[in-house]
Formats: sequence, C-alpha cells, structure tokens
Amino acid sequence: MSKYLTLGKFSFGMGDRFSHQGKAQLRACVLATELGADVVPVWNKSNREHQLIGTEPSSLRAEADAAVKALGWKKPYHVDADHIQLETVDRFIAPSDFFTIDVADSIGKPADPKSVKAFASRHPELIGKIVIPHIDRPFETMPAEVERVANKFLLAVQDAGKIYRHIAQAKGEASFITEVSMDETDNPQTPPELLIILAALADEKIPIQTIALKFTGRFNKGVDYVGDVKQFEQEFNEDLAVIAFAIRQYGLPVTLKLSVHSGSDKFSIYAPIRRALKKFNAGLHLKTAGTTWLEEVIGLAEAGGDGLALAKEIYSDALDHMDELCAPYATVIDIDRKQLPTKETVSGWTSGQFVSALRHDPKNKGFNSSFRQLIHVGFKIAAKKGDRYLNALKKHEAVIAKNVTENLFERHMKPLLLDETKPAKKPSRRDTVPA
Repeated sequence: MSKYLTLGKFSFGMGDRFSHQGKAQLRACVLATELGADVVPVWNKSNREHQLIGTEPSSLRAEADAAVKALGWKKPYHVDADHIQLETVDRFIAPSDFFTIDVADSIGKPADPKSVKAFASRHPELIGKIVIPHIDRPFETMPAEVERVANKFLLAVQDAGKIYRHIAQAKGEASFITEVSMDETDNPQTPPELLIILAALADEKIPIQTIALKFTGRFNKGVDYVGDVKQFEQEFNEDLAVIAFAIRQYGLPVTLKLSVHSGSDKFSIYAPIRRALKKFNAGLHLKTAGTTWLEEVIGLAEAGGDGLALAKEIYSDALDHMDELCAPYATVIDIDRKQLPTKETVSGWTSGQFVSALRHDPKNKGFNSSFRQLIHVGFKIAAKKGDRYLNALKKHEAVIAKNVTENLFERHMKPLLLDETKPAKKPSRRDTVPA
C-alpha cells in the first residue's frame, strides 16, 4: 500500500449544514476525550448540501480550523469531502483531507468480462473453503460465485481507484484519508461479498481506512434503527472479522474500519456495536450528519419568541414542499403523513410541545418520528431564508450550542465509547460559546 494520512481509531463525522456549530461539535469531542475516549472529529458536508445551501467546501475547512483554534484542540481533526464522485471531487481537493468516495451508482453494473476472469484468476484463495477467525462457519465459494460477486462490484471498485488516483495526483498520496462508500444501494453486502470487495480494493492499491457498507435493516435519517437487532449484531461482528482477516491477507491499512452512515440516533444498535468493537479491538467511523441541523431547530424552539416562531415557520414551509424535500432522501426516510400535525396545530404549540415532538426521546409521549424526519430533510427551507436564519443562529447561539454538544456527547459518544460509570462533565455556556 502507498503512503497515507492515518485516521485515528474512533472518528465522528459531524455534519454541519450551516457551518455555525463547529465549536459546539468539537466541545463534545473535548468532553469525550476528558473521559478517556480518544475521539477524532471529522467535519463532513456533501456536494449536494453545498449546492442546496450555496456554500463552498472551503467554508467547512474555515469552520473546522476556527473551532480548533477557539478551543485549543491539539489532537488530529479532518475535513471530509462527503460522497464525492469524479465529476464533483475537484472543488474539494484543496480544503479536504478526508475523501468519502461514493461508488454506489456503479454497483450492479457489469464489469468487463476479462477483468472479472482476471480477478478470479489472481485470487484462488477466494475459492473453496475459507476459514475466518471468529466466524463460526467457513465460507464456501465456488468459482462461479466469485465471478458473480466480482461482476457486481468490480466496476464500482475500479471507479473508486480512478477517483483515488485523481485525488492522489492532485494532492499527494500521503496527505489524505480514503473512505469508500457503498451504503446507498438496494441490498446489503454480505460478509463473503465484503471479503471479495476488499480483495478488489487491495488490487487497486487504494489505502482504504474506512468502508461504508449497506447493513441489514433501515438506517433512516435522524431516527432509530429499524430491523432485527440480533441479525445486525451477528453481521456486524462478521464484517469486523472479515476486515481483520483481509488486513492480514491483502496488506490493507491496519487502521481499516467500518463506517456507519446515517449513524445518528441509532440507539438500539449502539450497544451491539460497542460489544463488537471491544471484542475485536476495532475502530469505528460514525457519521451523524444532519442531527446538528435538528439541534439547531430544537434550540430555536427552546429559545421561544422569534426563535420558536421561526422553527414553526420552517415546519410549515416544509409541509408545503414535502414531496420536493423528500424526493432525494426517499430510500432513507419513512414518513407517515397521517402522523404529521397540521400547520394550524403547530402554530398553537408551546416551546415545550415543539421540542418534545422534535427531540429524539422515544420515552416522551410527544415525540413524533415523522415530524422529525420531515424537518431533517427540510434544511433547504432554512437555507432559502438566508440571513434571517443565520442571524437567528447567532442570536440564540448559547441555547443551540448547548443542545448540539449534549446531543453528540450524551446520545452518541457516551453509549458507543464511554464507561457509563464515569461521571460526565456537563457542557456549560463557557464550554460552547467563546468569550
């Protein structure tokens, strides 16, 4: 493998649609680090999000650098060009040092038959009985099965190689971290398929440090996992076993880890993930993406007055433009329109009622997952409000920052990484807002 920038063991992808919560997000990492979890912050934003909001990738780098300076963060941090492809990567090359190469669109497109045959010939170890430590039953693969899987994924892996080499030529191979994303596709990758994919990535000489798979079950935006938790736990453990095996077999980076996309608020699988990571002494990259935007709206509602009025207006406009907002996220949301309150109902809500509906607390009778998912995809509404929304973020920074920090630290980092017996230092205004 070529030289590469090393990614720490536990990294958190922290999306920030409007580039105002960098310090509040980083404060969560400070709190986790103080309690013994060596968390690496990774600020991420996709090309689509930049286009919808009207920002440039350089703005995310500026936000991250400013947060690091303000809080005196001395540990590593990164800026992720999220879900880039060859057509979109160039504008991210200068400000980014982490690249999520998205090749999901190429999965299932037939590869060149000669390439498939050549791949199978190079890897006789993938044929027959494959014994992998910590997986109860050996994989049994026939030549036809290896070729079938290669035909499904090889073109995607080759595309990843083209994008990686494009970045490396422009930026230098030792100056960035590579993630390959295959999560936005129809069917989960099985552990045997993962082994073949990793062999193909090794052939492309991509120093991959995280791989984002599509896991069994639903990973909807901003709400809990939907699926069989026991089945997920078994497959997650087997995926970790395959990765450990492939690192030894193919010389892949020892830092290679699973990446869980749309990972925010997947509370029911955090305990299984934590058990698996401990068992394998493995790392994890978790992307929390739009959960920060939701905490902004919660903070506005909590602030009351003009903040609450703006939060209600965002919901009202989102309801009016629901089909348009939901279309790009159709595969990762499940909104029951019958559960959505009317604009008239929401207009009469108190601050507490709005917050109860939006904050992800399933124990709260007022929580409404459909309401939350609609606002999750409704950040375009806030973007259209321009300075009015941004000025509201500045005016109510204290309450918003407190929500952002507590959400990342209490609901995500602690359940995944920290010993719950340790006392946690609560974030204060001084922690989240610079003097």
